[in-house]
Amino acid sequence: MKLLRRQFLRLAAGAAALPAVSHVARAQAYPSRPVRLIVPFAPAGTTDILARLMGQWLSERLGQQLVIENRPGASTITGTEAVVRAPADGYTLLLAGTPSAINATLFEKLSYNFLRDIAPVAGVMRVPNVMTVHPSFPAKSVLELIANAKANPGKINQGSPGAGTSTHMAGELFKAMTGTDIVLVQYRGSAPVLTDLLAGQVQLGFEPLSASIEYIRAGKLRALAVSTLARSQALPDVPTVNEFVPGYESSGWYGVAAPKNTPAEIVDKLNKEINAGLADPKIKARLADDLGGAVLALSPADFGKLIADETEKWDKVIRAANIKPE
Repeated sequence: MKLLRRQFLRLAAGAAALPAVSHVARAQAYPSRPVRLIVPFAPAGTTDILARLMGQWLSERLGQQLVIENRPGASTITGTEAVVRAPADGYTLLLAGTPSAINATLFEKLSYNFLRDIAPVAGVMRVPNVMTVHPSFPAKSVLELIANAKANPGKINQGSPGAGTSTHMAGELFKAMTGTDIVLVQYRGSAPVLTDLLAGQVQLGFEPLSASIEYIRAGKLRALAVSTLARSQALPDVPTVNEFVPGYESSGWYGVAAPKNTPAEIVDKLNKEINAGLADPKIKARLADDLGGAVLALSPADFGKLIADETEKWDKVIRAANIKPE
């Protein structure tokens, strides 16, 4: 894993540094037809909403339509395979995310290797998970939750929308870093987790901000902390887990990737246009207000480093907890 990570980082950095003088005409001509953005999730979720927001402004910047194509299935594997197998010409892109890094270890027999077969293009957005409890639960801070969990091992339940999901991994990382015995209860999807959390059937949740913020504002859930290193603008008074558990970070991240060997000048052009869009205050506001996210503007090399770092982090958690796909 470490050798592959180093190779991936060298490729990502090298792609950004390759001379493009001999390919100027190709870069100027791109795109000459609509570009597909594969979304490896069903319509209406956070990833799909983000893709359609991107489609509105990136189509204008590219001068060609960005066509959103939903390819859900197999924990994002179906959509990712479609991009890996596509021509490396910049006309098929992937809206990648946290599952891309988790799946690298969670599934033993993938038909692709994400670090090897995908070219990082640009980061787009980071969304915190929010550690929430039912209002009836006595803990009012992360430290009180840790103390309660250690005094009552195996008696606090956290709802999870499935093995290997980012929510599940957030809980496993918290358990590992705090030495607590919290029971992970697996559900089939996020909706039943929220339903039982709101009903007090499970005590703890690590839900995406976009899914839980209205319940927090209405007082139906108590927010103890956000999972990003920085506080969320949407919940500025809520601390980070990192303030109590140094080094803790677990969030949903999204970015654009392309098939390996996509010409560097096309990757650079896409990166430039995506980052120009992310610099627009209106787009920043849409990401924050509609999805509870913060802009994640990165170079191809920096986005590649993020993917490699996340893959290594979740590899350790998955192996330590012996997590298997359902």
